[in-house]
Amino acid sequence: MPMFNNTRRVKHSPEQMFALVADVEKYPQFLPLCEALTVRRRTPREGGGEVLLANMSIGYKAISETFTSRVTLDPVNLKILVEYVDGPFRYLENRWTFKPHESGCEIGFFISYEFASRMLGLLMGAMFDKAFRKFAEAFERRADLVYGGGAATAPVTAP
Repeated sequence: MPMFNNTRRVKHSPEQMFALVADVEKYPQFLPLCEALTVRRRTPREGGGEVLLANMSIGYKAISETFTSRVTLDPVNLKILVEYVDGPFRYLENRWTFKPHESGCEIGFFISYEFASRMLGLLMGAMFDKAFRKFAEAFERRADLVYGGGAATAPVTAP
């Protein structure tokens, strides 16, 4: 089963980066392969945060697929969990963590997935691997655009 695990340090605060990643509706503006993202339902979580049910359309050249996932936003612990619900995958799990670091934030990104169709896996697999390697850069560029290139102590603002 393909997986990708990455840790990256950025100059923005954990709260800023959590807010940026939690703002899933903005993904089509900057995230590789993401053509559209629609939140179908938002449910408050006991203890804070919320659970989203979201449809994400991904594509590359002539191939386009839409899948549904459950996104658990945990702002208290600065964690985001994405779990597969329906679509072209057999399995998909994605976890984000945001930890304070002396110069800002250390972001942990983990994803594990498997396409339901072997053919789709062959067509999209290599492109997914390349895209995941670019995700961290895309989020960091987005943070610089939204929050500016300043210090991590800048106030948290909505993306």
